[in-house]
Parts: sequence; C-alpha cells; structure tokens
Amino acid sequence: MGNTLGYTGELTIATQVRDMARAIEWYSEVLGFELVYRMDEMGWCEMASPVSGVTIGFSQVEKPKTTGPVPVWNVADIDAARAGLEARHVRFDGDTMTIPGMVRLATFFDPDGNAWMLSQTLMKS
Repeated sequence: MGNTLGYTGELTIATQVRDMARAIEWYSEVLGFELVYRMDEMGWCEMASPVSGVTIGFSQVEKPKTTGPVPVWNVADIDAARAGLEARHVRFDGDTMTIPGMVRLATFFDPDGNAWMLSQTLMKS
C-alpha cells in the first residue's frame, strides 16, 4: 500500500489536560519536551518531543478524558528511564513487565492521568 496518503514523517499526538501551564511545566521538566507554540484563546499548545518529527498537542478542558491509545516511547535502558521518572515522583502502573526475548514495558501517568508507556526492545536484529 505504501504512502498513498502522503505521510510527511511528522506525527502529532493530541491529548487533553486540565491545566495548560502545569502540563507545559511537567512535560518540559519531566520528559524533556520543548514548547513549540501556545494559543491560550483556543486552549491549545504543542510541544516537541525528543523524538524527531513527533509533537504532542495539548487541549485544555475542564474534565480531561484519559482513555484511548497509549503512546509508547522506545528507550535504550528502561530501568534507567524509569528510575529517572520515579525520582520526579511520576506514578507507574505496577512493575516493569518483561516478555522474554521480545520487549520490556512500563506504563506511567502524567498529572491528569493520561497513560504513556516506556518500551525497551529485547529482540536482536
């Protein structure tokens, strides 16, 4: 099928937050994202992730809906990444899960309860 839709190599993941300023601060300080732009009149901002071409769009709403797809961030060392987040009091959903020979996974939450996941590939290429 290929790139029949004309994908550009960029991806924006949209999620809802209760407090835009708090979200910007948390994603900057905890995950290393950078603010691209903020439109207070629309209750929207976008932040660049450390992954090339991937931005996160935040929509400020009174009651965020925190269900839906869970973005998975592949990291080189999941134990080190998790320890860094835990040092910043980030809440995780249980222990890191290991599927032998395949992957290690750890789900964590932002202050609004949005789920995100860390992944470390164990498969040898």
